[in-house]
Amino acid sequence: MFTGLVEEVGTVRSIAKGSSSTVLTIACETVLDQGTKIGDSIAVNGVCLTVTRISGKSYCADVMNETLRRSNLGDLKNGDLVNLERAMPANGRFGGHIVSGHIDGTGRITQIEEDANAVWYTITTEEALLRYIVEKGSITIDGISLTVAQVGETSFRVSTIPHTREVTTLSVKKEGSVVNLECDIIGKYVEKLLLGKNTSGTGMKENTKSERISEQFLLENGFL
Repeated sequence: MFTGLVEEVGTVRSIAKGSSSTVLTIACETVLDQGTKIGDSIAVNGVCLTVTRISGKSYCADVMNETLRRSNLGDLKNGDLVNLERAMPANGRFGGHIVSGHIDGTGRITQIEEDANAVWYTITTEEALLRYIVEKGSITIDGISLTVAQVGETSFRVSTIPHTREVTTLSVKKEGSVVNLECDIIGKYVEKLLLGKNTSGTGMKENTKSERISEQFLLENGFL
């Protein structure tokens, strides 16, 4: 699990592309400190990847075809900057929000506006993602935990302070840039429960009487 607090901006050192996968080599320092080892998880632009090799001040990670299709990692070039965050330790401080590192899709920055010390980013994305994005809720943009300020029919907006831009890749983003998005996972779980869909292997009965959780459904499943 991650929290969306970027620890370091790394640099893509090399990209080895295969027929349906890629190996990224990323130069960095902070995320390799304190005993990072092969098999550990590091989020790259919000995508959870496994460390497969460490060499000096860089490490390698395999990226499968599914990840390339669903994220902006397939668009990376040598020298590009990426947001990095190690998986949260059990005794770590929870500073952002619950981030799985399994992104839902991508969005495109369609407008950047300055507002005193803040900068507004308008991001357009598909309806399937927008349904989980709510005003004053949390959203992860390229691995950065941010608060949603406004939600429209085809886009949403966030406002950022100077510190956030200075320590992440937002400082180099432009209108037209594609960013990875991970919606708050709590909303997706709540939706599934409210729709009454049964998950294979849970033993819970399917709520076929209504699309909403009822008192009877809760009684039948031992919640009341």
